[in-house]
Amino acid sequence: MARTTQNSGKVQRRTAIGFIALMGLLAPVLPASASPPEDSVIVLKGATSAEGIAAGSGTTFYAGDLALGDIYRGDIRTDKARLFIDVSDFDSQPRAAVGMKADTRNDLLFVAGGATGKAFVYDTESGEPVDDFTLAPGFINDVALTRDGAWFTNSAAGELYFLPVGRHGELGDVETLPLCGPAAGLTGPFNLNGIAAANGDRVLIVAHSNNRALYTVDPETGDSALIEDVDVPNVDGILVRGHTVWAVQNFLNQIVRIDLSDDLSSGEIEDTITSPAFDVPTTVARFGNTLAAVNAQFMRPTSPHEVVLVPAARN
Repeated sequence: MARTTQNSGKVQRRTAIGFIALMGLLAPVLPASASPPEDSVIVLKGATSAEGIAAGSGTTFYAGDLALGDIYRGDIRTDKARLFIDVSDFDSQPRAAVGMKADTRNDLLFVAGGATGKAFVYDTESGEPVDDFTLAPGFINDVALTRDGAWFTNSAAGELYFLPVGRHGELGDVETLPLCGPAAGLTGPFNLNGIAAANGDRVLIVAHSNNRALYTVDPETGDSALIEDVDVPNVDGILVRGHTVWAVQNFLNQIVRIDLSDDLSSGEIEDTITSPAFDVPTTVARFGNTLAAVNAQFMRPTSPHEVVLVPAARN
C-alpha cells in the first residue's frame, strides 16, 4: 500500500469522549513507595492528556495524547521527549491515542483510537498518517503486534479486531474475532483492556479491567480461559515476555510482575513495582531492565504528563 497524507490544513482539535468518566468508576489512588532516581521522569511537554506508550528502535519510545491524538517521541537515555505527530495537520476527523505499538521492521506505529472506534497507523520515519480503519463502536483500547499483524481490544465489546500486516508493511482488511468464554463477558462499564501475544504468537493474553483478571485467547477460535491465581484490580495495559507478564494497575499506582506456568493456565505475582512518581500509570514499554510507564492522571486537574522509568524488577 502506498503511504499517503491527507492534508486539509489546521483544524479544530476534537477530544475522545467517555474514557475519563469511565475511569472515575475505578478505585481511588493508593500511596506508593520506593524512590526512583531523580532522572526517572520524562515530561511530555504540551500534552493535555496521556495514556499509551510503545517501544521503538533502540531506546526510542512513542507516547500519545489521549484526547487529541498527538504522538510524542522520546529517548530514555536523554530523558527528553518532543511532539512528533501533530494530528491537526492532517484532517478534520476526530483522532485519539490510547494503547499503541511500534512495528520497527516496517516503521509503522499502530494506535488504538478510543471512542473514535478506529485504529490509526502512522509512519515512524516521516510522522505521516498511513491509514485509518473503522473497527467498531465502543472504546478501542489497546493493541498487540504479532508477526502477521495487529490485534485491538474494545472495552465495550467481547471481541477482538485483527489488522493483517504483510512482510513489507502492506495493510490488509480488518477481521473481527468474536470471543467465547469468560473474556467475552461485559460485566461492567470497562471490560477488555490490555492485550499481548504469547507462546510464539499462538496465544493472546488479554486484561479485563472489571473482572480484575487475565485471560488467554485462542486467536483462531476466540476461545478464552482464565489465568488462575492472578487477581489484578484496576488492571490496564500489559506486557508479556516469555512466561513473564507485567500488568499495570492504574489507580493502584503500581505494576505487578507475574510468573506464568508453562501452559499459561495459572500465574503467581512475583514482584510489585511502585514509584512516588506514578500518577495513575496506564501502559508500559520495556527497554532491557527498564520499564517506561506513562502517567495518565485520570480525574485530576491538568498538569504535566510524564513517562516514568522504573526497574523491570524490584526483587
